Formats: sequence, C-alpha cells, structure tokens
Amino acid sequence: MKSEHKFDSHCGWPSYDKAIEGALEHKPDRSLGTIRTEIVCANCGGHQGHVFEDGPTETGLRFCVNSASINFTENQVDKDSEK
Repeated sequence: MKSEHKFDSHCGWPSYDKAIEGALEHKPDRSLGTIRTEIVCANCGGHQGHVFEDGPTETGLRFCVNSASINFTENQVDKDSEK
C-alpha cells in the first residue's frame, strides 16, 4: 500500500483504495457466516486484511489492512528529491 492511497473509512482499520500491483493475493473468506475477500501477502501468504467493493474513490475498493502488517519505508523518489 502507498500512503497516497490511504483514506479515512471510519471503520477502525487503516484503509486504502489501491494495492501495489502484485503485492497481494485475494482469497474467499467464508468465516463469520458471510463471504468476504481476504487479502494475503503474495510473497509469504500472511494475512493482511480484507478488501470490499464499497470504497469512496474511483476504484470503488476499500482495502482494510491489519496495522500489524504495515511496514513504512521511505520512497526512493523522496530520497532522490533531497539531493
């Protein structure tokens, strides 16, 4: 996820309207008596959260991400602009 795709969905979870291409896989989640779409790390399969089709932006998506799975890194573009 990138910080420019974050928005406040008022759901209590960090929410984004886009994922980094290739970073996540989608899996059906039938727990809790409903069908949701779980998002997992494409590299290790670790649970990241869920994605819903009710987002407020043009993508229509709301990725609700477990904050424990977020690792903030400095963007290379930002580093280059400081030179």
